[in-house]
Formats: sequence, structure tokens, C-alpha cells
Amino acid sequence: MSTLVDIRHLVKSYRRGDQAVPVLTDITLAIDAGDFTALMGPSGSGKSTLLNLIAGIDKPDSGILLVNGLDITQLSEAELADWRAANVGFIFQFYNLMPVLSAVENVELPLLLTGLSRRERRERAELTLAMVNLSDRLDHYPSELSGGQQQRVAIARAIVTDPTLIVADEPTGDLDRQSAVEVLDLLKRLNQELGKTIIMVTHDAHAAQRARSIVHLDKGELLRE
Repeated sequence: MSTLVDIRHLVKSYRRGDQAVPVLTDITLAIDAGDFTALMGPSGSGKSTLLNLIAGIDKPDSGILLVNGLDITQLSEAELADWRAANVGFIFQFYNLMPVLSAVENVELPLLLTGLSRRERRERAELTLAMVNLSDRLDHYPSELSGGQQQRVAIARAIVTDPTLIVADEPTGDLDRQSAVEVLDLLKRLNQELGKTIIMVTHDAHAAQRARSIVHLDKGELLRE
């Protein structure tokens, strides 16, 4: 397998008044294309910060972060926005769906930044919702869907642009056990059948077991892969 994410000596801190509070300390990590990696660690360990850096949401203080050979730390904010839209699918704990849009309209949102026609956008969104077994919920609004169904809409939205990388921050954290199992089954299927590279932050050991590899963080340091 080729390396998709290549992290070298990554450092990140945040300002608190006049002080710099370290969050990540000298992180070096490689994630292969087609891998399903779980980032685990206690609250405050830096796992969500690392995920945000990999996804280009935030920038490190120093270090190199190559994604598919491109050092995204060198991109401007505008270039990063374009890169994220083309390469990264996001899944969040609380779904982040637009309440005034139907399921299919929510999935269409990332496609508005492409050159697809309205008909092509709708067809792709419907096809993607079929992949997550929600063809019967196309016109339902988030308030009419269960938590598990909302998360599956969010996953469809994340994959509708065929991204290089899927990042998931506690994707089962707000779900009951059965819904969590269904979402994890779906993520595993996307990884195994479509070859999607997935990086998932989780505090749940059962969820992490679905991944192919587990990375442990504690106090901003990498413990083991």
C-alpha cells in the first residue's frame, strides 16, 4: 500500500492569554491509502486536533503534513478550502445537517461547488443515499429521521463527492447501541468495498475495533500504532 497521510514532527499549541498551551508534541505518523485508522485517547489528548490538522481545518505550528504527496501546511486559506472540498469528506458527532433541507438536499450540498448540473447533482445524491439504505427517506427532513438515519445522511453527504479521505469525529458518540453498530458497519463497508481511507476519532474501544489500525494519543504524544 502507498502512504496517503505522511505526518512528520507535527507540533500544535493554542494561545491562552500570553501563554502557549501545547496540544500536540512532535507527532510522526504514516497512514496508508485504503486504511481505516482509529485515533484513541482520553479527553484532551489531542486526537480531535490531530484530525482537524489532517483534514486541513487547522494549521500546525511546525512540521510537515503530506496528504497524497501534497504538503497542506503550505497552502493558503483559500487553497485549503478548495483542497478540502475536493479531497475530504467530513462526518461529525452531531450530524451538522441543515434542518430546512431534506435528506437528498443535504447530500447535494457539497455538489453545489462542482460543475454538475442540477439533474446530475440530484441523481448522484439519490444514488449515494441508496448506498446507505435511505432511498425511502429522500424527502424526509432531519427532524423526521432517527439519530442513526441522520448520521447515515451525513455519511452520504461526506462521500457524495468521492473524496480521497473520510474523517469522522466521534461518529457514534450521540447514537444508541444499535444505531452505532449500523453506522460502524457502514463505515467498514465503505473501507472494505470502496477502498475509502477513513480516520476516525473515538473514545469507544468497541468502535475502534472496527478499524484496521489504532493510534493512541496521550497528552499530545503518540503512544503506539
